[in-house]
Amino acid sequence: MKRTVIIHSGGMDSTVLLAHLLAEGREVHALSVDYGQRHRRELVAAAEICAHYKVPHRIADLRGLTPLFGANALTDSHINVPEGHYEEASMKATVVPNRNMLLIATAAAWAMSLKATSVAYGAHGGDHAIYPDCRPAFADALDKAIRLADWHEVSLERPFVGMDKTAIVKRGVELGVPFALTWSCYVGGDKHCGKCGTCVERKEAFLRAGVQDPTPYVR
Repeated sequence: MKRTVIIHSGGMDSTVLLAHLLAEGREVHALSVDYGQRHRRELVAAAEICAHYKVPHRIADLRGLTPLFGANALTDSHINVPEGHYEEASMKATVVPNRNMLLIATAAAWAMSLKATSVAYGAHGGDHAIYPDCRPAFADALDKAIRLADWHEVSLERPFVGMDKTAIVKRGVELGVPFALTWSCYVGGDKHCGKCGTCVERKEAFLRAGVQDPTPYVR
């Protein structure tokens, strides 16, 4: 059986990916990361989802790195999370420097210790080019580096790279994903704010997929 460590944020993309890998018959281990994000509510969602699927789940504590990230809306509560559709300037406000490399490297370390064959994460065709660590060239380079990092070779997988968020929602419906358990909002709180860029994208993905959105929004 193929063993894979998945980076699981508690959001829609990583949850559908989790269900997708399980449907392929894999042994899946899920890793969430606390890097000081203001929307730590996603870690609660990740734990609930992993319990639902009965998969091993760990949370890596990288909060010691938070002061190194500088000014950004995800780890600095003094900066407002941009609302509405993302544009270049507003998206830059949500960039945590080198976040994906940190998350992937941490997951790769666990994968190597487990003798897993791969690390998987939910990068998709809808990820915006403004995020440098979402570009295919970045992931391709990191895949090569991870394969060389240990005597036990581990690869980096991005099964959804050719899909947008609407297609991911449709795949989730096929797999019976409990979307009501997932968390997307960057603001945090008890409910999705309904106004930040991730909430707007979440709403639109369900609408375009023709799927009832089970998410309670503040607005």
